[in-house]
Amino acid sequence: MAARGYSACIFCRNVFAVKSTCRGLSTAANTHPQVDFLKGEAHRKHPGVTNMKTMCLPEELQTAARAIIHRAEVPRLTDRTRSLTNFLWSRKRAVEDTDLRKKAVSLEKEMWKRAMEKAGDVDEQLLEDRIRKKVFSELRRTTYHWTPLKYDEELGVVYMAARLAGGYVAVRRALNEIKKRDPSFAPHSLLDFGSGLATVAWASHSCWGDTLREMVCVDRSGPMNVLAERLLKGDEERAEPHIKQVYFRQFLPVSPKVQFDLVSAAFTLSELPSVTERQEAVLTLWRKTNSYLVLVENGTKEGHQMLMEARDTLLKYQDRILHDTRPATVFAPCPHDLTCPKLVAEPATPCNFLQTYQPLPLPGKNVQQTEKFSYLILTRGGATEAEAEGVNWARLIAPVQRRTRHVHCRLCTPDGQLQHLVVTARKHSRDMYRCARSSDWGDQLPILQRGEEEEEDIQSDSES
Repeated sequence: MAARGYSACIFCRNVFAVKSTCRGLSTAANTHPQVDFLKGEAHRKHPGVTNMKTMCLPEELQTAARAIIHRAEVPRLTDRTRSLTNFLWSRKRAVEDTDLRKKAVSLEKEMWKRAMEKAGDVDEQLLEDRIRKKVFSELRRTTYHWTPLKYDEELGVVYMAARLAGGYVAVRRALNEIKKRDPSFAPHSLLDFGSGLATVAWASHSCWGDTLREMVCVDRSGPMNVLAERLLKGDEERAEPHIKQVYFRQFLPVSPKVQFDLVSAAFTLSELPSVTERQEAVLTLWRKTNSYLVLVENGTKEGHQMLMEARDTLLKYQDRILHDTRPATVFAPCPHDLTCPKLVAEPATPCNFLQTYQPLPLPGKNVQQTEKFSYLILTRGGATEAEAEGVNWARLIAPVQRRTRHVHCRLCTPDGQLQHLVVTARKHSRDMYRCARSSDWGDQLPILQRGEEEEEDIQSDSES
């Protein structure tokens, strides 16, 4: 009896194994398991994970910043820091002259129409002058007044207190995308346009250390360059800089043939007054890019749209790029070169991401904070290793919602569409399901194609 029971147990196990294998083969037809997207990594560290835990400034940078701020003794620093932060976050692009003229013509036509509807004799010259004054008044009232920021030493210190930590972690998070997905990349040279406090140099050094032999920081503000150099030296004039081979300039290198392995512009496009100047700046930076161009802006609608302007400029005007004809390819965050689906959706929303960090330990800023930012990375290289092996990665564009036996993922997919995918172990394999549960906003997931019937099954699973 015992032997017969044991045989029956073995038989049941075999039947279960066969069923599991068949179920696995059925899933295999849809999930392409022949491609090992895990690359031997644990599910919580799968290749698509680029998020970082709560970040802190490098100790040397934090110590130097606190010393400079303490020595400066800026009056009302807390209030001015809050005011500058709000101003920078709400900053919009300057209104283009052509748009302003169109708006003026439209207002003028509307006012003439209203005036003509009123009966009676009117002095046309007097009416024209009156309408013109009303148009100018309305334009002044409703048009965003963009003004350039001019940093002196005191405003530079306020900016340091307001934006040093947030700007650093946004750039560091963007650079981590390159470091994680292209581990063989070891840049020797860096060009940072609009370098400000040299946060890109610090973030790049934390990623690639001493492989960077030349870092050129370009900022037209002399006082900002002085502050950045003081940060590198720990606010000690005769001290050796913590990061060597950092050179400060007020203008970009003239020669178009000089290229850098890594080129960046963080929170800089918003400081340029017109779309023409932004396009020219982006094209110039791309000419100087040998491998990667990294652009970072505030995670607002305006910041995202400026990055999409830059993206379209480089993808559409490649024939204007001289000396290096290798085409631009979007590396991150977009999984495609098509129009951003978040821009054409109703209502249009920005594509942005979050990074938690510890701020500078100043009065009123000791609580963990979150930086919301948008970024764009373009490369002269071809397909990434994963893409070359047939893995199509989608980008998580919202927080992952983890539920019982299923996970809600909102994705931007390689075909340029937004997709709400409900991942289950039964339909997407155990590996895919565990990876989805371990991922979060900003990470990548391998996109799996399936039929409409499967989508309905997944939806019913999630609702049950």
